[in-house]
Amino acid sequence: MRTSIATVSLSGPLSEKLTAVAAAGFDGVEIFENDLLTAPLSPEEVRLRCADLGLRIELYQPFRDFEAVPADRLDRNLRRAERKFDVMERLGADLLLVCSSVAPEALDDDALAAEHLRLLAERAEEHGIRIAYEALAWGRHISTYDHAWRVVEMADHPALGTCLDSFHILSRGSDPAGIAEIPGEKIFFLQLADAPLMAMDVLRWSRHHRCFPGQGGFDVAGLVSTALRAGYRGPLSLEVFNDVFRQAGAATTAVDALRSLLLLGESAGLTSPPAPSVPTGFAFAELATTDSEPLRGMLGALGFSRTGRHTSKPVELWEQGEARILLNTGSADRRSGPALAAVGVETPDPGRAVRRAEAMLAPVVPRRRAARDAPLDAVAAPDATELFFCRTDAPDQPSWTRDFAAVPGDVVPADAVPGGVRRIDHIALTQPWHQYDEAALFYTCLLGLAADDSLDLADPYGLRRSRAVATQDGGVRVVLNIAPAPGPDDHRLQHIALATDDLLTTARRARDRGAALLPIPANYYDDLYARHALDAETLAAYTELGILHDRDEKGEFLHCYTATVGRVFFELVQRVDGYQGYGARNAPVRLAAQHAHQHTG
Repeated sequence: MRTSIATVSLSGPLSEKLTAVAAAGFDGVEIFENDLLTAPLSPEEVRLRCADLGLRIELYQPFRDFEAVPADRLDRNLRRAERKFDVMERLGADLLLVCSSVAPEALDDDALAAEHLRLLAERAEEHGIRIAYEALAWGRHISTYDHAWRVVEMADHPALGTCLDSFHILSRGSDPAGIAEIPGEKIFFLQLADAPLMAMDVLRWSRHHRCFPGQGGFDVAGLVSTALRAGYRGPLSLEVFNDVFRQAGAATTAVDALRSLLLLGESAGLTSPPAPSVPTGFAFAELATTDSEPLRGMLGALGFSRTGRHTSKPVELWEQGEARILLNTGSADRRSGPALAAVGVETPDPGRAVRRAEAMLAPVVPRRRAARDAPLDAVAAPDATELFFCRTDAPDQPSWTRDFAAVPGDVVPADAVPGGVRRIDHIALTQPWHQYDEAALFYTCLLGLAADDSLDLADPYGLRRSRAVATQDGGVRVVLNIAPAPGPDDHRLQHIALATDDLLTTARRARDRGAALLPIPANYYDDLYARHALDAETLAAYTELGILHDRDEKGEFLHCYTATVGRVFFELVQRVDGYQGYGARNAPVRLAAQHAHQHTG
């Protein structure tokens, strides 16, 4: 599988883009004309730079508004094309992308368009160049791939073929099944992009909201599979216009881009990386802090007990039911207070999970390990959260929990009591503004999780985006959020949601033990009564404890929150029947309450 990316997909000057593309591991690159025009390097120097980096220049693009024009305009267009052919020869590029015309003077005449494209192909052939004709989704007269192919077929020249672009095809709702009717040798190039499903002008949608395959709502893998069955043998190339990507660092974006192609190649049967070792639950959540007392107090109030201290590191183990929290006082950032630094997932095959992570370009975290420490591998997520692959208490290997020794005076917890915490239900991580889509792809790609649709949540200071990824049975759920605007780390709140089968008892017991529960405005409960007509006793209990309520066709969801410590807070949740969501309806109320509590508390 050859991989390629258009330089327009990345930020920075052309030389930096080429370096990032090569470092990520791409085989080739599409040179976008504007990148060349603004570069201080000559075409010959760009050619040499690509050769030094091991990159093939797969395509030069775009050449616009050529075909089906009046005779005087055609002469000017041919002159323009000859100059571009000269540039391409200096670059060492042999394929030119020609977009269907959007010019007002373009004529609605397929025969004339075919005649002009044949003429262009004849001129290109003299330079050893081929023409890949692409239908823009907003083309003036030719806007679908099948229409573009009919014109190419009519022109009938060996140096003329078609370029298929997944965005232009899928954004219009076209059926990619027709690609099977195009001879594989006439599909000169395949450009790939995903996008969130949006009701928007297609030009604006394309210019601002494309994303890498697997990050949006299109069936890009299905389109690729159809093109491969038709006989396409060229590279899989990404062409993504995205405001966030063009502001983020080129190096990290390029890695994210290649990861998306690796996953796409796996879906299309082109590559065979180790299969995901789908996690079955959470092994632990690790909180990093320089001052453990506030978190110790919070965990104690929530019903956790300290069950051990690491034999070689400043880490404590706190447990309740199947939920485990680690307090690490050796690696915290003093500037932002307690933070969720690592997550352990129960993994059937940790070794395979690590091999897949490496194959999917996830960096393995180097660890300081004492001789007697259990083997435990981790990779770094895009936001630097460490993801550990665990098999707790597995009979065939040492368990990581054996690295913790009991502390004299600590009381080992008895069997679970009614109303206690049972397990970690989900974790929520607020991502850096430029890594939200990357994070979703990371977790789905490495762990085999499925992604829900992205949601917009109202915050008093703007809109937050939120997207959940989870296993099919809900054993592992991760909620990825992005704050309304870029800001310091202390604005990136994270939380751990703890599952209970009796929220009222659990919340009341936590409050009585000193946990600061987040107060919710009385107006919320007036509205809750109007929507669900809860009885007076239940409504009073919810109001007293700050419990929020949601309901869908599958069940109900009860949840409440603690006050925030540093960048971390806890959520207590009770799922009733088959409810699978996260109480998104209540997010604006919770966010407003947190802002109010922060300013008054």
